[in-house]
Amino acid sequence: MSGLNLLFPFLSLFVIFTPSFTLVAGLSGCGPHHIQALVQFKNEFDSSGCNQTDYFNGVMCDNITGEVTKLQLPSGCFTGVLKTNSSLFGFNHLRYLNLSYNKFTSSSLSSGFGSLNKLEVLSLSSNGFIGQVPSSLSNLSRLTELYLDHNELTGGFPLVQNITSLSILNLSLNHFSGAIPSSLLTMPFLSYLNLDENHLTDPVEVRSSSTSSRLETLHLRKNPFEGKILDLISNFTTLKYLGLSFQNISYPINLKFFSSLKSLLRLDLSGNSVLETSISSDSDVPRNIEKLLLSSCDISKFPNFVRSLDKLEHIDISNNKIKGKVPDWLWNLPHLIRANLVNNAFTHLEGSNDVLTNSSLRILDLALNHFEGPVPTPPLSINLFSAWNNSFTGNIPLSVCNRSSLVILDLSYNNLSGPIPRCLSNLKDSLVVVNLRKNNLEGSIPDMLYNGSLLRTLDVGYNQLTGKLPRSLLNCSSLRFVSVDNNKIKDTFPFWLKALPGLQVLTLRSNKFYGPISLPGEVPLAFPKLRILEISDNNFTGSLPPNYFVNWKASSLETNDDGRIYMGDYNNAYYIYEDTMDLQYKGLFMEQGKVLTSYATIDFSGNRFEGQIPKSIGLLKALIALNLSNNGFTGHIPLSLENVTELESLDLSGNKLSGSIPKGLARLSFLAYISVAHNQLIGEIPQGPQFSGQAETSFEGNAGLCGLPLQGSCFALWSSSPRKLLCPPTDTTV
Repeated sequence: MSGLNLLFPFLSLFVIFTPSFTLVAGLSGCGPHHIQALVQFKNEFDSSGCNQTDYFNGVMCDNITGEVTKLQLPSGCFTGVLKTNSSLFGFNHLRYLNLSYNKFTSSSLSSGFGSLNKLEVLSLSSNGFIGQVPSSLSNLSRLTELYLDHNELTGGFPLVQNITSLSILNLSLNHFSGAIPSSLLTMPFLSYLNLDENHLTDPVEVRSSSTSSRLETLHLRKNPFEGKILDLISNFTTLKYLGLSFQNISYPINLKFFSSLKSLLRLDLSGNSVLETSISSDSDVPRNIEKLLLSSCDISKFPNFVRSLDKLEHIDISNNKIKGKVPDWLWNLPHLIRANLVNNAFTHLEGSNDVLTNSSLRILDLALNHFEGPVPTPPLSINLFSAWNNSFTGNIPLSVCNRSSLVILDLSYNNLSGPIPRCLSNLKDSLVVVNLRKNNLEGSIPDMLYNGSLLRTLDVGYNQLTGKLPRSLLNCSSLRFVSVDNNKIKDTFPFWLKALPGLQVLTLRSNKFYGPISLPGEVPLAFPKLRILEISDNNFTGSLPPNYFVNWKASSLETNDDGRIYMGDYNNAYYIYEDTMDLQYKGLFMEQGKVLTSYATIDFSGNRFEGQIPKSIGLLKALIALNLSNNGFTGHIPLSLENVTELESLDLSGNKLSGSIPKGLARLSFLAYISVAHNQLIGEIPQGPQFSGQAETSFEGNAGLCGLPLQGSCFALWSSSPRKLLCPPTDTTV
């Protein structure tokens, strides 16, 4: 068995050799045949993405019997089908089994799990399991925790209510259907039940008593309940956390349903209609509530009962129809740290402009309302202050510079004037996002960024800013996103920004930048992580060398380190900030689009570039949009563009390009928009859905082009042209 050691090439554990087996010291409590069985189980799957050490770190064995009692796979370790005859089901002394966050796609939930009858904890979350839950699962009489969430499981309700020892049950984000057994909700030890996002309906019968229930947490989000469930819930006096968002209840919910739940700490009714008469100051809502979520509840009056919730920490009344003033008593609630008032019709904060100053708030979002007048002085302890898309006027309050815990400042889409405060430099140890887009700010961007600044996002687009880009941007080693578009900044191309190791987005569109974007004799431009470069509508000149794009990060299809698909996730437990920008894409101008981390776009349009399009453009595998229109590019369309397989939008119009359109572009399966209008192209337009579905205007202004979608045939054009065009032109290699 000496060959067994080859199966642990990455283990840094001490290994003892005996004539019959190889024993890993980290598994010294395990019997040799159990180690072999663990290796056999691993070999049933593709584990190439798995750290071999981590696999065995999740194993525990009984020191006396050598039996495997615990197996916890690392996330993303295994890929493949979990078969009914898997060696896994031979570990019949397992008490703890966690296979969550792997890729058992298209695997059914095997009846073999029912044979592991000593299990106390079974976690199968996020694995892609399909089909029905086998009845054999009810054999697991010792089970206290069961997690089947985030799969594709179907059918009626599994027989888990027979497992009377269960304390935690999570079946959320599946496709379970049918009525909830009322007996489930009164299981003797069940304290946590999550049935979010299934197709479950009201219980057939409603029991009037819940004296045996220990239920403390109940999540029922996005199920088609019609109301009977409310009568049942009102009996669960032990409930602390209740999630009832986005139900199918046809009538407004009366808050009196929850008056008996004296222990309730969290109530989420978002996405339901709430009876407005029940949100008055004499509402019966329990006074201990710490978190109240009433988003999208079709209410038009401020819920005055909140005034009596002196333990409230978090309120969300976003996406309603509440008008007028926000009452000043809200800010006096002693424990309030988070308030979301987004997307209502508020016009003012009741009280003076300093009404927020002494509040305990850390997160305040006033976005998408109709607030007028000066920006209120933010609370002393504020972390996130968002007031975008309102009608605030006046200067940015200098008081923000004294908020030493401020992380995100978003005052975009208002009518603010005056300069950007230089004193924002006081916040170099906290400030991560500054978004002042679409105001009327004047002056230059101050040199306010000192060494050690944590700034990641700076967006000052659509203002009246002048001067040059501040060189102090180089002090922000964490900077990812810079947008100064649509101002009056006059400067040369910021080659110096390539020193920023994490810069992903640079938008200089519609300013007065000038000069070349390539310096003679230098190596190809290399921003280490740049994925989006928007420099359209400036006065940039010169030509681009053939190797211009060789060192660009956009040559790879990678997501950001934290796995999110949008830029701007700053890993905070209380909020998510996502960078947005105006996108010129597929011939359209789209405002406030979220910035994906996985794609790349280049927009050099509306400048005075000359020479050939660099053939190194074909290296940009992640490029989805390329706009080089309205320049003076000459030569042929590079054949290398056919290697940009993710390309969705290509605009080369308004140049002096010659030759034919490369036929390889017809193989770009994602290409939805193309324009080569107003060039000097000749020959037949490549045939295929990517081209035939385009408007005729995408090819106009090229006297030598023919074929669909242009009117007339190529034969007619060639017959009427000089002899040199009698034969159809062919692709010309660049």
